[in-house]
Amino acid sequence: MKNLRLKSARAALDLSQQALADKVGVSRQTINAIEKGDYNPTVNLCIAICKVLGKTLDELFWEE
Repeated sequence: MKNLRLKSARAALDLSQQALADKVGVSRQTINAIEKGDYNPTVNLCIAICKVLGKTLDELFWEE
C-alpha cells in the first residue's frame, strides 16, 4: 500500500526524497520504496522519519 501520508508530510516541509534520506541516513531509493509501498521500514527508521517530519508513528505509518 502506498504511503501517501509520508509523501504529503515530506512535501509539506518542501523536502525532496533525497533531503529526507540524508537526514535519516538512508538512500533516496529507500524513501521512494517506502512511499511506493514496496518496502516496510524498521521501527527505528520509522521513528527517525517521524522526528524529521514532526509527525507521530500513527500519523505516518498506522493503517486505518
